[in-house]
Amino acid sequence: MIETTETFGALYLKDVTEQLRQYKGLADRALAQVRDEDLFPTLDAESNSLAILIQHVGGNLRSRWTDFLTTDGEKPDRDRDSEFVVAPETTREVLLARWEDGWSRLFATLGSLTAEDLERTVHIRAEPHSVLKALQRSLTHVAYHAGQIVQLAKHHAADRWQTLSVPRGKTREYNAAKFGRGA
Repeated sequence: MIETTETFGALYLKDVTEQLRQYKGLADRALAQVRDEDLFPTLDAESNSLAILIQHVGGNLRSRWTDFLTTDGEKPDRDRDSEFVVAPETTREVLLARWEDGWSRLFATLGSLTAEDLERTVHIRAEPHSVLKALQRSLTHVAYHAGQIVQLAKHHAADRWQTLSVPRGKTREYNAAKFGRGA
């Protein structure tokens, strides 16, 4: 057991922030491996492109985490449906600006929350949530879409793909290094 004087709430806030940073990092590293033209195609009519996923996650985070404790998480100025349509003039820079805006609002809000805030009530689409539940909702939403981003980026990068985790066939070497044993 880890000895700590931190409360459960403080530990949770630290952990959820770390997990969200990890998911953002995975998606960022995946997106860095694709060419600009790879951001826009879909695999089929029902699939999202990388551009759509970037727009959607950025828009969702901006809406949910702006004035988080005081206004509904579905802001009146959010047009969710437009997040699933990419304008012809959209560029990587425009997409990443929207992406970073959403993430920066999330992390700024997380940095301002206290353990006591976890029990407060916020609303998302008029539905009451504890702050803890809203955080879990956002964490799972981000994880879901980060996985999609990694999968699509891996598809588009093809033979240029650089793995984001332990490379296939290298688990024993990785574990040996982690545990200080020879392979």
